[in-house]
Amino acid sequence: VQLVESGGGSVQTGGSLRLSCATSGYNIKRLCMGWFRQVPGKEREAIVSVGSGGDIYYAPSLADSVKGRFTISKDNAQNTLILQMNSLKPDDTAKYYCAAGTSGNRRGQCWSYDYWGQGTQVTVSS
Repeated sequence: VQLVESGGGSVQTGGSLRLSCATSGYNIKRLCMGWFRQVPGKEREAIVSVGSGGDIYYAPSLADSVKGRFTISKDNAQNTLILQMNSLKPDDTAKYYCAAGTSGNRRGQCWSYDYWGQGTQVTVSS
């Protein structure tokens, strides 16, 4: 399985970006997939995941911050995972990664992530 992120860039506060994670080697319908982000010097943190059944799970640590602004979805026709990010804030500045695993629960949580992309940088200026 190969994951390739794209769509990062530099935007001003309040702007939007749409991140894509092109997936090859596996049908994303059968994958549990998620988005993570990492700031230099800090640990990678989970943002949101979507299970093979379509259930979506926002990581508790970021749910209050991103719910309503970040939306995860699967484009099954393109075998691509999407993260639509609106109303971006400087605190959203990070490198964003997509990841995939083959198992999860019915709430959209993935039990483990076996495959990772290389990441795409998102920079939000004030």
